[in-house]
Amino acid sequence: MSRNRLQNVVTFAALAEVGAGLAFTIAPAIVVSWMLGVESSSAVAAIGRCFGIALLALGVACWPSRQRNQSGGFAPSALLLYNGSIAIYLIYLGTAAQMRGLLLWPVAALHAAMALLLLWAWRTDQAAG
Repeated sequence: MSRNRLQNVVTFAALAEVGAGLAFTIAPAIVVSWMLGVESSSAVAAIGRCFGIALLALGVACWPSRQRNQSGGFAPSALLLYNGSIAIYLIYLGTAAQMRGLLLWPVAALHAAMALLLLWAWRTDQAAG
């Protein structure tokens, strides 16, 4: 049961990263503006697209597969590291850097919740053995 739970959480997290990657790749200026509340330059758009491509790769690499073990190999640890780190950074941007976009706090909360959910599912899976 816990292996199935971990696979479901990893699948959800991978799908979320693929969706975010597509959004950043297709419309980086809009996503950056909505998240951080700042005007976007061509440099921000280029970096945003690079970030989008990286998220797409992370999501695809972590997608559970029947050929690999159920959880996608390194998927839980990679997704946990990403979601925990990005949550902390977004919270920093919203507090210390005082960036305020419409999506900043909801996205920060989503990443923090995803990190906690991944940690919980992974630890449950490890305990089950």
